[in-house]
Amino acid sequence: MTIRVLIADDHAAIRSGLRLILEADEDVAVVAEAADGASAVTNARALRPDVVLMDIRMPGTDGIAATRAIVTDGLADVLVLTTFDLDEYVFGALRAGAAGFLLKTADAATLLDAVRRVAAGEGVVAPEVTRRLLAAFAQAPEHVEPEVPADVAALTDREREVLAGLGQGLSNAGLAQALHISEATAKTHVSRVLAKLGCTSRVQAAIRAREAGLA
Repeated sequence: MTIRVLIADDHAAIRSGLRLILEADEDVAVVAEAADGASAVTNARALRPDVVLMDIRMPGTDGIAATRAIVTDGLADVLVLTTFDLDEYVFGALRAGAAGFLLKTADAATLLDAVRRVAAGEGVVAPEVTRRLLAAFAQAPEHVEPEVPADVAALTDREREVLAGLGQGLSNAGLAQALHISEATAKTHVSRVLAKLGCTSRVQAAIRAREAGLA
């Protein structure tokens, strides 16, 4: 199945370069380009791509606001691709519902793999960003027990195990192996956990898991 991608970046040269990388893979098709967040939302609404490659700093509507609009309306999964790894951008994009966050220093193979994984419903976060996320959670005082939110507490034991696995960054295959269940069952559990917690991406669920002390 062809993965349909929308590229949103305010630099034409970068859009062209990304198009060349993506379309070198016969399973990927770039369906449109956008130079700002508002155009990205408009094109996503009209074309319903599988994945939106989203820059963060763009004129007018920025990438975080555009990501929130696209994810909230269920138009596509968003993979943020940016030069900036500042905490405010990382957390802003992930909390807005981005399914992944990569830096533009990523090579072509890493980018294509990330697009495939996001299209398949997986979460992708650059190693550099993962380290920062873990460091942020590690800064919490050790003697303070995290408060488990009511919606997390209401999950079944199996669903909490799945949520903990998401907090560890496990894929559906990884969850299946760790919990001794089929991959299809793992996928079903993930969908239920996301729905019950009101999360729009696995990455959001992973953040919730860490905030609740499950990972």
